[in-house]
Amino acid sequence: MAGKGCQVVCILLICALLAACSASVPSWRSKTAQIVDVLGSQDVPAIFPQEYLSLLETFEHGEALYHVREDDKKADIYYQLAFQKAELLQAEADRYKKRLAVEKQQRIAELAAKAEEEQLMRAAAEAEIKLRAQELARSAESALAVQKIPKNPPTPLPTSYTVRRGETLPQISARTEIYNDSTLWPIIYRSNRDQIRDPKRLWPGQILVIPRNFSRDDADEARRYSNKNN
Repeated sequence: MAGKGCQVVCILLICALLAACSASVPSWRSKTAQIVDVLGSQDVPAIFPQEYLSLLETFEHGEALYHVREDDKKADIYYQLAFQKAELLQAEADRYKKRLAVEKQQRIAELAAKAEEEQLMRAAAEAEIKLRAQELARSAESALAVQKIPKNPPTPLPTSYTVRRGETLPQISARTEIYNDSTLWPIIYRSNRDQIRDPKRLWPGQILVIPRNFSRDDADEARRYSNKNN
């Protein structure tokens, strides 16, 4: 009986020791280690290297206090601090991912808008080319139609002119159907000396001859004579 009693006592002592050891584990260590592992498996160390390094240093400081100094209370303070840092870092990582997602959607929308704009520009360019081709075709058809229309012979220039009241030789010479140049009046005067005594005086009803076949030298001489007698 005494032997069985000793066995029971030993079992109770072992249970008490196990209970004491389990109770001494810091309450924040397990969940802090879990969230640290989760952040480490994500892109957090690459995106926020300094913040993640600070989180690890805080957690490792708690590990040192717990395993080396066996001060579970102080260790738990650092585990709790590490957990708070991890939560803040997780929230920042979530915001970063959301921002990346929004920016990605914006880029997709911008690319789609740019592609649509380019498509519209191509369509407009093609429409313009088509329109120009149609205009060129119409112009060619119009040119062919004009070529088929018989051209009227030019109206012959008059070889005579009937003087009106108040007209002078320069005025007659300046008329479009005569010479369109008032300084060429001496040519008319020289061809009508038989009925013009004074070039400055004409009579209504006089029929003057309008020379057509004169040379450039004749025209230059007439202009010089006109400038002298103005």
